Formats: sequence, C-alpha cells, structure tokens
Amino acid sequence: MTDVRELQKITPRSDTRDVLAHAAKDAQKLADTFIVDIDAHVTETAFWSEITDRIDNDYLRHAAKSFRERGGSPPGLLNIQPGMLYQDMFGRIPHGQQSDAIIGEDTHRQIELTRRAMDSMGIDYTVAFPTPMLLLGMHPQAEVEVALGRAFNRWLIEELLPREPRIKAMMYLPFNDPDACVDVVEEFADAPGVIGFTVVSTRYKPVHHNSYMRLYAALQAAGRPLAFHSGFHWGDESMKQVNRFISMHAISFCYFNMIHLTNWIINGIPERFPSLKIIWVESGLAWVPFLMQRLDSEYMMRSSEAPLLRRRPSEYIRDMFFTSQPLETSNLKLTQATMEAINAESQLLFASDWPHWDFDLPRSITSLPFLSEQAKRNILGLNAARLFGFEVPPHKLATVPAPEPALAK
Repeated sequence: MTDVRELQKITPRSDTRDVLAHAAKDAQKLADTFIVDIDAHVTETAFWSEITDRIDNDYLRHAAKSFRERGGSPPGLLNIQPGMLYQDMFGRIPHGQQSDAIIGEDTHRQIELTRRAMDSMGIDYTVAFPTPMLLLGMHPQAEVEVALGRAFNRWLIEELLPREPRIKAMMYLPFNDPDACVDVVEEFADAPGVIGFTVVSTRYKPVHHNSYMRLYAALQAAGRPLAFHSGFHWGDESMKQVNRFISMHAISFCYFNMIHLTNWIINGIPERFPSLKIIWVESGLAWVPFLMQRLDSEYMMRSSEAPLLRRRPSEYIRDMFFTSQPLETSNLKLTQATMEAINAESQLLFASDWPHWDFDLPRSITSLPFLSEQAKRNILGLNAARLFGFEVPPHKLATVPAPEPALAK
C-alpha cells in the first residue's frame, strides 16, 4: 500500500495562486460580468485567538484561553472531531487554510487570501462563512454557541469587513437560543458590510417552533435575508450507517436542509412572513425537484395538515433562493430540468465554496449550454444584486460575456 507521505510528495499542497491559475484565465473573459460569490469560507480556527478574545462571557473567554495555553486540539470550546476531517483527501486536495504565501505585515492574512481568490476568479463581492463552526449547532451547550457565534460576528465586523469592502457577511445566528438570535439581528442588522443572517443547518431544532417567530419578524422588519447553510455530521445516527466519507458527504449536506425546508413550508411560515427572503446554501440542487414533487403529492392528498398554505409547496419553493455549489452536472438533462423547476434565471445564486476541496468556478455556470446569456449573468451576480442591493457598475450591466464551451455530458 502506498504511504500517505508518498502521495503528498506526488501531489503537494498548493499555494492559492497555483490552485486558481486556470480560474484566472477564465476571469479575463468575464471582465465585463458582475459576479457575486454567495458562499466562500474562512478557516476561523486559523485566527481562533482573535475570535475567542472577543467572547463577552468572562468564564467562557477564560476557558478558551486555557485551552489555547495548553495547546488544546480541537481549538478551545469547539466540538469538532480530530481525525475525522477527510475533505483534503489526506493532503492531496487543498482544503481550507493551506497557503504558504508570504503575507504583508500590514494585511490581515484572511483578507489577503480572500482577495487573491476573488481576483483570480473575477469576483466582485464575496460572502464569508465560517468552516469548523458549521457544526456548532450540535454543541451540547447552547451558551457556548451563543458566545462563539457572537465573537465570530464581532471578528468579522472589526477585522475583515472594514478593511475590504468587497467582503460581505451574513451574521451567525446562535439558533439553539432563539432570544439570543433576536439580539444578534438587532445589534448587527445595520452594520456596514452585513447583508443578512445565517443559520447553520446541521442541528436538530425545528425551524417552525413558536420560539423563533420573534426572530423571523425581526428579520422581515429589518429587510434582511435568512440563509440556511448546510453541512455534514457523521455523528448523526442516520449517517452512522454509512461506512465511507463520500456516502455521508453526499447525503448529509442535503439531509438537514430537506428537513428544515419541509418544516418551513408545511407549517406555513412563508404565509406568516411573506417578505422574508430565504436562501438554501451549499447543498447543491439535485434534491430540490425531488422535494418539490414529493411535497406536492403529499399535500394534494392531505392538505388539511397544512391549513396555512394557499398554494402548493413547490410554488413556495420557487420563490426561495438557492446557491449553485456543488452543482451536479453528471446528467445535463437533469441539471436543466432542475434549473427550470426552481426558476434558476431569477432564483439561483452563484457560489464557489472556495477554498474547499469541491469548489466551483464561475465556469460551472457559463459552461451550461442550455442557459441563455442573460440567465448566466443573472445567476453569476445580477440575482444577488437584486436580493442584497449591490450596486452594479454600468459596464457590467450592459455587456454579455462570450459563450463558454459546454460541459461534457
């Protein structure tokens, strides 16, 4: 059997600029296209002391500091599992904070890494999400999620957003504590660079519980979208049945968003908060038509169990927003049918998921042969501009990029 160290010699970890070399060539062709990356990531544990030093709970801040001084792993207060992080294919595929590039002393490392990725891909704006904290919804202590979530929000507000106006943020909502979520909305809704709020989907809290209605009312009043960012969790009892990371990864990212979206619609939340915009992030698209048809079929036979609904479930789903990554294209006929089902021309938002191992480039959209040039421009950035109120330069509104070669079927 080949030693892992030998594999790393064959395919060493790459600098950000090396990984995105091909993307830079594509970006030149898209210079007149407005592009917004709705889902890019920071590896917050690389700056963990900057975050935990902003914890407003004295006891928890001291606990995090104690972990750090002991060299604790995982970083203090997080509930991630060492030895179970398979995304980088054991060093063969770059994932997360894996750049040896020299950063200037006056530039925050994360800002420099983000700028390089944005410039390589031709991105106008990017939305920064955490990475290990995507599992924070499974933390056994609700107060820890509140403390870390608020500290992460402050880190974004104080360290990243003021220094790079192209980086935007959807503030972390500590969903295990509904009242704390309302406090976050009230504190950050009008902060510069904040364009919305995020629930990390990997959790067991029912989104339709009455305790969250104040939160949804606050979001609707503030005019800020709510994103459900999916993730994986091999610790889930259902996922424990599968014996490979690929199996768990394929199912888990869809699993939690499917449950939350079902509860959201069947319990009539779109009717109660009709102006609240919802975004489903990083779970691909293949599952959406299945759920649309499945819920419609059930609803037509048992509509009495969803008395608040005035339309079929699929019609509410078509009003929601979805991000493109990871875009499933192994069968382009299915991809086309999926995009037609969700009204992709107006509701789909481009996302790269950079710097994760399965990231997508803007080419994932421009290469689709069945999309019109206007639809491609909408998905790459104009839909996001409409949703978040981004200002689009006039020259990027008027010019349609040249068509790209189609993806292989």
